[in-house]
Amino acid sequence: MKRYSAFAVAREALRNHMGWERAWASPEPKKKYDVIIVGAGGHGLATAYYLGKNFGITNVAILEKGWLGGGNTGRNTTIIRSNYLQDPSAAIYEKSRSLYETLSQDLNYNVMYSPRGVIMLAQTEHEVRGYKRTAHANALQGVSTEFISPQRVKEIVPIINLDGPRYPVLGGLWQARAGTARHDAVAWGFARACSAMGMDIIQKCEVTGVSRDGDKVTGVTTNRGDIACDKLGIVVAGNSGHLADMAGFRLPIESVSLQALVSEPIKPCMDCVVMANTVHGYMSQSDKGEMVIGGGTDGFNSYTQRGSFHHIEETVRALVETFPMVARLKMLRQWGGIVDITGDRSPILSKTPVDGVFINSGWGTGGFKATPGSGWGFAELIAKGHSPLCDEFSLTRFKEGRFIDESVAAGVAH
Repeated sequence: MKRYSAFAVAREALRNHMGWERAWASPEPKKKYDVIIVGAGGHGLATAYYLGKNFGITNVAILEKGWLGGGNTGRNTTIIRSNYLQDPSAAIYEKSRSLYETLSQDLNYNVMYSPRGVIMLAQTEHEVRGYKRTAHANALQGVSTEFISPQRVKEIVPIINLDGPRYPVLGGLWQARAGTARHDAVAWGFARACSAMGMDIIQKCEVTGVSRDGDKVTGVTTNRGDIACDKLGIVVAGNSGHLADMAGFRLPIESVSLQALVSEPIKPCMDCVVMANTVHGYMSQSDKGEMVIGGGTDGFNSYTQRGSFHHIEETVRALVETFPMVARLKMLRQWGGIVDITGDRSPILSKTPVDGVFINSGWGTGGFKATPGSGWGFAELIAKGHSPLCDEFSLTRFKEGRFIDESVAAGVAH
């Protein structure tokens, strides 16, 4: 794999850009792999990358029924933060945030990481108490956050209206080193690095069955033939329940649609991310000038990836009071993603009842921010059988009552 650099760009400019290589190969599947990862989204590709980088496991296939990064990885609002309340959550999200800071250098691919900061607005006295508690917990966890005054919020976000008639801004939880990254670039960067290590990324390869010998996995059946493996990682977000059913076990998750939209491009007016949980809305401005807007999950289970009119009304109505300028914007496009939600609003990174099968699911609306940290921990779990980042997120916690309750810190969708 040729390294990307300023010199490479200059060289290719002089020869009409005819010398660029394909970013990743498109091979035919082999008969057997040491590890098969189902799902070529951010988490699946990150898992494969860290299997190779940290453990030298490169006989790996990443199977994707559609196209690379075409699921939730390409359908989110790109927010990165780690200001979670519970210790296991803060550990894995902070690991992820720290990995994002050097990810472009590690992958030799610009993921456009922008540590612009994230404010979670407190618009009720209950939220003030809750966010102060989270700030204290973050201090003990080594996560740098602070509770700031309404005046400080106004300094950071001049376009905000502090004196909304229903929900005035009473302060905010501010994480200065949080931010955003380019979701597609994260997937493409991981894919390029995996391919360079000799891993096979196989698109348009749908898994239709999981083969077992007793309680041990032996491979998968796909629309491109049977593929054998020693270990199987399931990383398919909202479709996790289907794959688990194929393997012979059940998951405590629900799949719902999470919608988002972007406005027409406008001049720069907001250089951080603002989340308003009370009114169910959050917003940031993209590098192209679009206002990226999201809200809560739909109130019913579904597998749709389309937008709906009721979401536009509910989410924009919520934000207009806090950001009056939103009322004058036109919507450019809208989309939905299928998110998998657990009862305690925390993910599942675990072994399963089937020997050799591992599951990475339940991220709900917080999947993108966890991409490299999830891949780091899940790769360790697959390679070694346990990981300090994953141990608390096992399936057994639901049977044992060890819930990791992130109903508030998880954000507006929960």
